[in-house]
Amino acid sequence: MTAKDWVAFWDQPNSIYVNARHFDVHYRDVAEGILKLLPREGLRLLDYGCGEAIYADRVAMKVRELYLCESAGTVRDNLKRRFGKLGNVTVISPQEMKALPDGALDMIVANSVAQYLSSDDLNRLLAQAKRLIAPGGALILADIIPPNLSAAADAIVLLRYAAQNGFFLAAVGGLLRTLMSDYWATRARLGISTYTEAEALKRLADAGFAAERLPSNIEHNPARMSFRAVRK
Repeated sequence: MTAKDWVAFWDQPNSIYVNARHFDVHYRDVAEGILKLLPREGLRLLDYGCGEAIYADRVAMKVRELYLCESAGTVRDNLKRRFGKLGNVTVISPQEMKALPDGALDMIVANSVAQYLSSDDLNRLLAQAKRLIAPGGALILADIIPPNLSAAADAIVLLRYAAQNGFFLAAVGGLLRTLMSDYWATRARLGISTYTEAEALKRLADAGFAAERLPSNIEHNPARMSFRAVRK
């Protein structure tokens, strides 16, 4: 698995979101999840692998600086068009993230990212996060997939989420379309990375963080895991 291959997938139209309603509530809930994890207002925050982040303006209202870091060029262009007039929002690539000075951030959120990284790529991200986060700041590593979580279980959770948010019928059709989509072909070819709770905690500890599993996942799937890792 290479991050470059997954970037190419996200840099083109895909069928991950079954309709506009799914797209909207997903990013709304992620933004609300991030806001709940802010220990205070006025932080310097970076959202790594943020995707379209259409509700980032809500987060920006509560932080001093918000960096939206995204690998896919077309998505970065969308973010710049959407948030370019907000004075405290900066859209950057992972390469530009490397140029930020040591201790430039108080918090990094990496939601639904680790599964698309190889073990070595994840280690590099954690090392970079430790450099960029000021002592006492935190990394939120979210939506970690455990090894025993099946695609069928994911689908059931999505249908429940859809029923709660008014896009159930679209979700049924969307799941059928996704089975035949480039996503599953790409996932079958590249695979995804999975971690047990113990493995994730050890990986974070080895990288120099004091980590804990959060009571709930940022995203809608409660079987996936989110972690808060404080920079020592």
